[in-house]
Amino acid sequence: MKITWLGHSAFRIETGKATILLDPFLTYNSSFEGQDIKDVSAGVTHILLTHGHGDHVGDTIALAKETGATVLANADLGSWLAAKGVSKIEMGNTGGTISLGSFSATFTNALHSSAQVTEDGIAHALGNANGLMLHFDDEASILAMGDTDIFSDMALINELHQPDIGLVPVGDRFTMGGAVAALACQRYFNFKTAIPCHYGTFPIIDQTADKFVSGMEGSKTEVKAIKPSESVSI
Repeated sequence: MKITWLGHSAFRIETGKATILLDPFLTYNSSFEGQDIKDVSAGVTHILLTHGHGDHVGDTIALAKETGATVLANADLGSWLAAKGVSKIEMGNTGGTISLGSFSATFTNALHSSAQVTEDGIAHALGNANGLMLHFDDEASILAMGDTDIFSDMALINELHQPDIGLVPVGDRFTMGGAVAALACQRYFNFKTAIPCHYGTFPIIDQTADKFVSGMEGSKTEVKAIKPSESVSI
């Protein structure tokens, strides 16, 4: 398995049987500069969305039409995407699991909001924000936390799914900050590997993952604070 961070919360996950884009916010992602959308979307089979904010839906509509990839999203967001012309959609909601061939995706809880703002400036709700628990055939399991704060039921997510890898938001203001994210990882999870994300993109969020890295010192979890476009092989 190869996991490439594309900046913000966007990842490319390559396995033996699937190539996934997670929350593909690319065009207006300052951390994506210098990378090529055609390169990172090549061979993509699935696009997975944690929630409906623009910095997560990103280029989904265009990429789904160009690649023919199956899009996974919560039911409200999925219906909105269908109205925008996305044809291959798998819809679910919190607690549900969907089989996607060589892997499955379970919608876990996240403490956040989910909406799109229209030209009239009105925010239209698009269901709940979620994390996504990914179980692969013969590969490490991944919990993409989505945008969230810490919550005690993270312990239940760990008990039910025992994720090997955590994609952890650490930027503060819109998600938990680095120190709280480190507490969440150490108290509620037993990740073998944690990859911080959702930082360094906008001036008003933390520009580095330093607080998370510091907070994880002494943990059994290996922290991979990679740069945008860098990859981790598991």
